[in-house]
Amino acid sequence: MLLAVALIVIPVLVLFACKRWTDAFYGLGSNRLLGFRTPLLLIAHPDDECMFFAPTILGLLRNELPLSVLCCSTGNYYNQGEIRKTELIRSCAVLGIPSSNVTVIDHRDLPDDPMAQWDPHLLSSLILRHIHEKNIDMVITFDEGGVSGHANHVSLYKAIRSLHCAQKLPEGCSILLLESVNVLRKYLSVLDLPLSWLCPQDVLYVLPEKQYQQAKEAMTCHQSQLLWFRHLYLLFSRYMVINSLRFLFRANEPDTKEKSQ
Repeated sequence: MLLAVALIVIPVLVLFACKRWTDAFYGLGSNRLLGFRTPLLLIAHPDDECMFFAPTILGLLRNELPLSVLCCSTGNYYNQGEIRKTELIRSCAVLGIPSSNVTVIDHRDLPDDPMAQWDPHLLSSLILRHIHEKNIDMVITFDEGGVSGHANHVSLYKAIRSLHCAQKLPEGCSILLLESVNVLRKYLSVLDLPLSWLCPQDVLYVLPEKQYQQAKEAMTCHQSQLLWFRHLYLLFSRYMVINSLRFLFRANEPDTKEKSQ
C-alpha cells in the first residue's frame, strides 16, 4: 500500500516542484547569446518551429532579438503544401514572428519525406544564400540526431556543418544546435528539467506556464497535422517546454571549439 501511494505522490510532487522551478531556469545561459543581432531558425517543415523550437523562439523574442525563420520544404508529403505554408505563417504570428521574417523553400529536390536525405549541395547553397541576404550572425537548427531522427532534420545539420567545415559561412556566424535526447526523456515533459539542468549544455530555455500555453496555441494553427497522437505530444513532449542547446561553433569566442560529433 505504501509503495502504491509513493508511486502516485512522488511524481506529483516532482511535477509540482518542476513547475515552480520553470521561472528560475527560463533562459539559463542566454547571456551567451548577447551580442547576436540577426538569428535564423533553420527548420525542415511547417510545425517544426512550435513542435521542437518554441522555448527557444519565445526566449529569443523575450530578449527582443529579430528572429527569422527559413523552412526548407512546404511539408507536402500528403499534398498539403499550400495549406501548411499558411499554417506556418499563422503559427509564427502567434509566437511573435512576423510573416516578413518567414521564408519557405519549395523545391522538388527537397521533398518532405522521412526517408529522404536532401541533396547536400543544393541545400547548402540555398541556406548560404539566405544567410548572406539576411546578414545572419547565428543559425539555430537540429543536431545530428534531428530530435526525431527524421532524415530531413538530419540533412539540415549536415548542410550547416558542411558549410562551417568548408569555411563558407560569413565571418562571425555562429551555429547553435538543439539537443536530441532519448525517447524516455523526450516524453517526460517538465519532469526532464532536473536532467536537462544537470547535463552539459550552452543554453537552456524552460517555458513558464503562460508561454507554454502560447506554444500550444501556435501548434493548434497546424490543423492539418493535429492527429490524435499529436495531442499527446503537446501534453508529454519535453520540447514543448524545454530546449537545451549547444554551440557547434561560437564565433568570436576563443575558448569555444567545435564540439566533436
